[in-house]
Amino acid sequence: MEEAISSIDIIIIGVYFIGVMLIGLYVARGTKTGEDLFLGGRTFGWGLIGLSLFASNISTSTIIGLSGAAYSSGIVQSVYEWMTGIPLIIAALIFIPLYLKSKITTIPEFLELRFDRRSRKFFSLVTIFTSIVVDTAGGLYAGAIVLQAFFPNLIIWQTTLVLALVAGIYTAFGGLKAVVYTDAIQAIILIVGCSILSYMMFEKLDFSWDKVVGAAPEGHLSIIRPADDDSLPWPGLIMAVPILGFWYWTTNQYIVQRILGAKDVNNARWGVILASFLKIIPLFIMVIPGTMAIGLFPGLGNADQVFPTAVMNILPVGLIGLVLAGLISAIMSSVDSTLNSASTLLVVDFIKTKNPDISDKDTVKYGRITTLVLMLVAAGWAPMIENFGGIWSYLQQMFSIIVPPIVVLFLVGVFYKRGNKDGAFWTLILGTLGGVVLFVLDQLGFWTLHFTYNVGIMVVISTLVFIFISRATPPPSEEKIALYTYRKELIRMGTENVPWYKDYRYQIVLLLAIIGYLAIVFA
Repeated sequence: MEEAISSIDIIIIGVYFIGVMLIGLYVARGTKTGEDLFLGGRTFGWGLIGLSLFASNISTSTIIGLSGAAYSSGIVQSVYEWMTGIPLIIAALIFIPLYLKSKITTIPEFLELRFDRRSRKFFSLVTIFTSIVVDTAGGLYAGAIVLQAFFPNLIIWQTTLVLALVAGIYTAFGGLKAVVYTDAIQAIILIVGCSILSYMMFEKLDFSWDKVVGAAPEGHLSIIRPADDDSLPWPGLIMAVPILGFWYWTTNQYIVQRILGAKDVNNARWGVILASFLKIIPLFIMVIPGTMAIGLFPGLGNADQVFPTAVMNILPVGLIGLVLAGLISAIMSSVDSTLNSASTLLVVDFIKTKNPDISDKDTVKYGRITTLVLMLVAAGWAPMIENFGGIWSYLQQMFSIIVPPIVVLFLVGVFYKRGNKDGAFWTLILGTLGGVVLFVLDQLGFWTLHFTYNVGIMVVISTLVFIFISRATPPPSEEKIALYTYRKELIRMGTENVPWYKDYRYQIVLLLAIIGYLAIVFA
């Protein structure tokens, strides 16, 4: 496969690398304060926010994994993509105004305002760990594996180091603004490249949907799977997908950070609605093409080879380079986002809380240093992921442990006003320990439920712990928590004196209609 990569394609990839680096370093010239570095000066409009949210979420493991899963087991995994709108709608209605009114820089900071500093520190440490060891390292490893499919002589550790260096340098110096601007470009490259590939694959099938359906096994194009299904059983679709989506899109620092950098609440809301519409696109340019490949490339033994095989056999010279640039875009946009968020958490939640009078110059210096150090840690850990039985298994194992108690603190905590600091802290401790216990039992063969069941079970247990301990200990001050819990005016905030088509609530109705239609079509 390496011989099929032409010099023209390699030049296109090289130009992309250089272009992204130059853009990131150009943006760095305006990065002078901590707010510039971590939140882009709170100047982002809805277009940049939406494109950046889309790009930072789409990784190489997403592209390869979705097309491979659609080829081998069906389209059910795609629900993580096009049902993204549900948690983002919750964010738009309630959490975006809560966050922006609170003027927070990090999501753990909100937990301190709602509960206390213990919860903030614990959540911040967990988020830093997962950002580097799970998200950044996982993105680097998956990216290196994908590139190795096109260039077999690449060495994993060297590839992860080069990818980390490129993303790390412009992130360290340009901060979130560099991340968001490069993400916007990368999102466009990714969508264009994958759309061209999808079109040309459909062309090979004479633009016949019947041929796509006819080549696929029965049930392949359905999202409702048996309760013992290995990919995504239907109870897990109900219990885990919304929970994982809420955690990822509403409480995950590396995603929410560009929302915190919005110029106002309307731009933040319009940005997440745009991202929700964009997240429907992968169903058509990444998932359905995996199903098309059943008829075009029957008998592939390794599902991870579906996307590389389609690229090398369908696209002409030049377009291969464009799609590979899109793949590299997916790597870079995920890595730069996680590095920036982890650096933000370290500086704001730990260094600045101990030294509140630290100057802007020193804040920027610490931010850049921590970004570069975390970059090296992630690059060093990435090759080790091979020992965890594959990237998807690795990610699922980690997320099923950390997500449930975090979701409870945010989703239950903003509505249940009796919830207090002791309930929050012990929910984090006991909920996380419970997830670890289930993980160990699974590894020993004593607990064999699908990881999505574990997520649902631990959310129920964590909710009970939160309510029980909160009721057994003194209630919080109503005045203290008033600004950090649900109230009706949050939903109306920012909608005054705007035309109906700019009212995010009407946009939500259209979004829900499309998601509902897709759910019916692929049920």
